[in-house]
Amino acid sequence: MLILVVAGVLGFIMAFSIGANDVANSMATAVGARAITVRQAALIAMFLEFLGAVMFGSHVSQTIVKGIVEIERIQPVELMYGSLSALIAASLWILIATNWGYPVSTTHSIVGGMLGFGIVAAGFDGINWKVFLFIVLSWIISPLLGGALSFVVFKLISFTIFHTKNPKRSSVFAVPFFISLAIFTMASLFVRKTLKQPLSESLILGLVLAVVTFISLHLIVKRLIRNSKNEYDVVENVFKRAQILTSCYVSFSHGANDVANAAGPIAAVMMVASTGVIPKTVEIPFLALALGGIGISMGVFFLGQKVMETVGEKITTLTNSRGFTVDFSTATTVLLASSLGLPVSTTHVVVGAVTGVGLARGLEVVNVGVLKNIVISWFLIVPTVAATSAGVYSILKLVLKF
Repeated sequence: MLILVVAGVLGFIMAFSIGANDVANSMATAVGARAITVRQAALIAMFLEFLGAVMFGSHVSQTIVKGIVEIERIQPVELMYGSLSALIAASLWILIATNWGYPVSTTHSIVGGMLGFGIVAAGFDGINWKVFLFIVLSWIISPLLGGALSFVVFKLISFTIFHTKNPKRSSVFAVPFFISLAIFTMASLFVRKTLKQPLSESLILGLVLAVVTFISLHLIVKRLIRNSKNEYDVVENVFKRAQILTSCYVSFSHGANDVANAAGPIAAVMMVASTGVIPKTVEIPFLALALGGIGISMGVFFLGQKVMETVGEKITTLTNSRGFTVDFSTATTVLLASSLGLPVSTTHVVVGAVTGVGLARGLEVVNVGVLKNIVISWFLIVPTVAATSAGVYSILKLVLKF
């Protein structure tokens, strides 16, 4: 019973740290572009993260130890205490990174935690190094894909709206097109990644919603521009509303997908404690989802501001059209990568996309110093968490003699 209480507390702390750091994935660009305030972002994210976790978190089947440890080489009791060690180490270093304002991958942090205890419990031969190589590749793939797409999309928005001879007439078609494209991507991504439905169904639903969005927005933008003197203000206002919508989507989706990083290890401990065996996958119980959802929400509300400021304001200056570009590019990159089986981190994609938008306007508007520190933190987080997890696990093994 005590082990379950400890697992619940550590899972809650992990969820809290995820909320504090990963809120930047969804709300940083909206805050940076002044679409919403930090307090509004925290309240919106708090509600949507919890809703996503409780409503759809169970769809995210949790693979034990993220496939990085060969579970046939370890005993059930080793997995139980290893999961707790991973939670302690990952939570600690995510909270430290959050305090410094650095966005890190919470998924990779828990992978690092599992890697650390796995090396101690099963040896180097018990680690699936191919899985680890994919994770290392994602540190490069994620920001490059997100940055490249963001660069291209913002250039297209600039050329088709802001740099045309008649921006007013161009925006009547271009603005609805880009926003409906974003709706298509995000609807497809949610159905595909979160609800685990076939790609064909995901694309059909996304297409239907995109067509409805295009027709509706075409009529709205037409009316707004007709009654406005400054077409640029109208365009930014429309993107402002679209950006709030895209940020809400990313927040809801994050709660659904990433609650497993906190709830998964709790579920693993619960299963081992109750059955004495290691299942290949864990169906996360509602109580663990609710605990994770509450933890993520509280982390967003109490500690989310620092990382939001780094991503939304310190890398480059964002407007509503730029912020929309980042959200759209992030969702598109994650959808394409998931479909192709490429390993990507949403955190890394967001940072890459923000940088890409900045580079579309010139290298001089990108804060290279901040970017350098963020990248260094990415490369340090996995080995640091792994070493801490290994240390915690070794101490537990020594004290509890399991």
